[in-house]
Order: sequence, then C-alpha cells, then structure tokens
Amino acid sequence: MNTDRIIAQAIAKEYAPKDNSKIVALKKLDNKAKMPATVFAYTFGIVSALVAGTGMCLAMGQIGSGIVAFVAGIIIGIIGFSGCCVNYPVYKKILEKGKNKYAFEIVELARQISEEK
Repeated sequence: MNTDRIIAQAIAKEYAPKDNSKIVALKKLDNKAKMPATVFAYTFGIVSALVAGTGMCLAMGQIGSGIVAFVAGIIIGIIGFSGCCVNYPVYKKILEKGKNKYAFEIVELARQISEEK
C-alpha cells in the first residue's frame, strides 16, 4: 500500500472540478431544508444558556448582592432554563416545516437518481 499515492490522489480529488450532479443538488436541497432549524437551535440554545447562567450568577451573589438580586436571579434562571427546555420541540417543528417545504423536490430528485442506476 503506497501512502504517497493515496495522499496524492486525495489532494488531486480536492482540486478537481466538481460536477453539478443530481447527488450534489440533492444534498444541497437537504441542507436547505435543515439549515434554518439548525441555525435557530444553536442560536436560541446559546442565548438561553447565557440567560440561565446570568440568573445563576445573580442568585448565587456573584454579580449582585441582596434579596432583590437573588429573586431576580431565580426568575431570570427559570426563564433561561425554560428556553433550554423549549429549544428541542421548537427545533423539531421548524425542521418538519422545512422538510415539508422541500419534500416534493427532494423526492422527485431522489426518484430520478434511483431510476438512472
């Protein structure tokens, strides 16, 4: 097994012109259907985790002190953790909506690909 040859072929394949085949189009459609849900889930999850962390810092007295900071921290923490809990069901709804939007095109393209082979 010649590793130099394998490496050379891998590098050459990387620089070879890409053909716009139906498989590439199918992958792009699949990505287009899933991307909005993924972006939302990451963004909303990060923001919710930061809000929950801020609430925990307030409740533990790391940011403020006193009963007002403690109560505000608990409320803010509950809001943050609620956002974390709601993130996955909302993600699933957005993903389902995206899949329904592109389902016909993806199924037709997949049918064309399967009939060619």
